[in-house]
Formats: sequence, structure tokens, C-alpha cells
Amino acid sequence: MLKLYEFSTSGNCYKIRLLLTQLEIPFERIEIDITKGESRTPEFLQKNPNGKIPTLEIEPGKYLSESNAVLFYLSEGTKFLPTDKWEKAQVMQWLFFEQYSHEPYIATSRYWISILGKAKEYQAEIKQKQAGGYAALNVMEKHLENHQFFVGNSYTIADICLFAYTHVADEGGFNLNQFPAIQNWIERVKNQPLYRSILR
Repeated sequence: MLKLYEFSTSGNCYKIRLLLTQLEIPFERIEIDITKGESRTPEFLQKNPNGKIPTLEIEPGKYLSESNAVLFYLSEGTKFLPTDKWEKAQVMQWLFFEQYSHEPYIATSRYWISILGKAKEYQAEIKQKQAGGYAALNVMEKHLENHQFFVGNSYTIADICLFAYTHVADEGGFNLNQFPAIQNWIERVKNQPLYRSILR
């Protein structure tokens, strides 16, 4: 059975849980509390030398890290990853966008505010993250004004990777009320078969 080493409130970990559930693949969850340094222990560093979660144990001694790489690995040969070369490249484009232009702003702010509970302590840093986060949301909004989903008008791992932190962006201080296309897309994702909440 697959083993998912995760910090359950992390959107990056939630991506993997959501896809595995929708693929109906059983997996074991192993909680790693990053706030207590549990991803930096010698034991965990043998699994992932970068000391981060999620890390997926595919078989004994075989580990894969980086959330979007895990999504790609799990989705190959399924309906969640297109076979068309152009559409597959577009999926990759959104995966890279999420990690470079979206996650560093929205996810980091959420971590400081809602997970660590240190909004006042990180007030200056949170303020600096606002422009980048809203820029990413604006890119998404513009795309979704003319598309049901991010690639090929079908639900793919591009949607999963962007959904994870976007649907809880308010927990990072971002107001989604000005993004109606994003809000409609969030509801479409929630209505997908075998959807599971980030809270479970």
C-alpha cells in the first residue's frame, strides 16, 4: 500500500489525498508535524533529503517528493492527465505556475496566519505577499472566464494543484469575492466524483 507522509493541513499534501481518493487508490496516511521539526529528523531525511512533505512511499525504500511531481506520477494513464501532447504541456504549465507564481504567496500567507497563528508577528511579510497572490488569482480569473477547467475543459491535475490553496485563500488573507469565475470553478471542483474536503 502507498504511504503518504504528510502534514494534513498542508494544501500540497491535500492535493495527493484528493487525487488518490478520486483514483480510488488505497493509501496509508502518516502525519509529520513540520511545526515540530519532524520532517528534519535523520529518519525522515533518509526518505526525503530535502526534508519536506508530502513524500509518497511507492514501495519499501522508494520515495517520491514534490507535490506536483507526485500528481504527475499518479495521474499518468488516467483521465486526470491528457494524452494529447499540447494539452499535457498545458497541464505542466499550470503546475509550474502554481509552484512559482501562486503557492509562494497564498500558501505561505495561510501558513503564517492560520496554521502558525502568527499574523501579527508576520504582518510585514504577509503584506508583501498580497500583490503576488492577487496577481496569480487575476491570471486564473481571466482564464476561467472562458474555460470550465484549466486544460481542455475537463478536470485534470492542473485543477487539483490550483484548487488546493485557492479554495482556502481566505485563510491566507485573500478575498475571493472579486473573483466570480474562480468561485464558480471552486464549486465545479467540489462537485467532482469522489471529492474529499481538505479537512478529512
